[in-house]
Amino acid sequence: MTIGFSSRAAAATCAFCVAGTLALGLAAGAGADPGAPGGPGGPGAPGGPRVTAPRPSVLYRSGTQVRPHRGAPEVPDVSALSWLVSDAQTGEVLAASNAHRKLPPASTLKTLFALTVLPVLPGEIRHRVSEEELSGIGPGSSLVGVTEGHTYQVADLWRGVFLNSGNDAVHVLASLSGGWRATAARMQAKARSLGALDTHVLSPDGYDTPGQVSSAYDLAVFGRAGLRNPDFARYCGTAEASFPGDGGWSYEIANTNRLLTGADGVEPYPGLIGIKNGYTSNAGNTLVAAARQGDRTLVVTVMNPQDGGGFEVYEEARALLDWGFAAAGRVDPVGSLDALRVRPWPLPGPGPKPASPQKSTPAPGAPPVAVAPPVTGTAAVAAGDAPGWREAALIAGAAVLGGTAVALVLWLAGRRSAGR
Repeated sequence: MTIGFSSRAAAATCAFCVAGTLALGLAAGAGADPGAPGGPGGPGAPGGPRVTAPRPSVLYRSGTQVRPHRGAPEVPDVSALSWLVSDAQTGEVLAASNAHRKLPPASTLKTLFALTVLPVLPGEIRHRVSEEELSGIGPGSSLVGVTEGHTYQVADLWRGVFLNSGNDAVHVLASLSGGWRATAARMQAKARSLGALDTHVLSPDGYDTPGQVSSAYDLAVFGRAGLRNPDFARYCGTAEASFPGDGGWSYEIANTNRLLTGADGVEPYPGLIGIKNGYTSNAGNTLVAAARQGDRTLVVTVMNPQDGGGFEVYEEARALLDWGFAAAGRVDPVGSLDALRVRPWPLPGPGPKPASPQKSTPAPGAPPVAVAPPVTGTAAVAAGDAPGWREAALIAGAAVLGGTAVALVLWLAGRRSAGR
């Protein structure tokens, strides 16, 4: 018996091949993170962090980036090598210049140190300082006066970090949280989790170290995140405090952020919340400042002004804050402080029912913490998260390809019979 295939049957066979291939391709694609190379879950297994490839951002371009509406105020002419103005609540970047330029951060890196260590060291803990904990402090470091053999509350040490930028206090707190190198590694991981990809941590206190860098973008990310921590917000907004000395007496310390205190002839900025300033010979003057006016909070970063004296960093921050409050609602954002943040990849299956969002009480002036609603219904299915979709597609694709293979075998057998 001769078994033959018509041209119409051959076309149907090809159609089966295409259908099977498409079904399998769609099934594989449903499990892949479109923004991550290497398949489902990207660099990690399913359940690990979801790393998405961001779209090209104008914030990576050099020069000033702003998208003004008609009638918006002009961006002030500032001399800083890098600067950024952002909305603390939404994360929108209103304007920036060389936002991702990698520069030495000086003591503004202490913002990342606090974000990393504050949650694990409650202020009520009391600790007797050892000689070893004060070793390795860089020459010329700013100090608050921590002494060996003295017992301090951790809250005292944090005030020394935020107000006096005390590297001695940082060394003791880093020792309490696992050691100098371990703290630097945890700071690096924290920066990555926040999407601060320009930062390279080598010295947790911000002391000049070859290769240690951050950027105006990253420092704004740290400052904004800090405002969501009530302890951080309280410490960074404290203008004056008492610090324990020997023999039961104490002495006054003042915040070195002149926009907050108005010291050295710098006019204090209305509504200033605080955050952190810094200086080293390599970094020049650096500043992360936050201020609130009405229902809007802005975070501004200024790195290494090239004009003026040592206080020019405050005047350039003042000009940028003034512009930001005047321009809010009259410019389109040029980027977002959330753009590079690592988001978790959902586990397969329906999973547990999401818990009700917990209310938190941010510090006065801090932006509210936004809680995103869970993805449900049609949106979840469209995102490829519906349980069983990928499995069904794989089975369908395999069935179609199997049927196609059988048809091809019969067709080839028919051709051999016909040729005999």
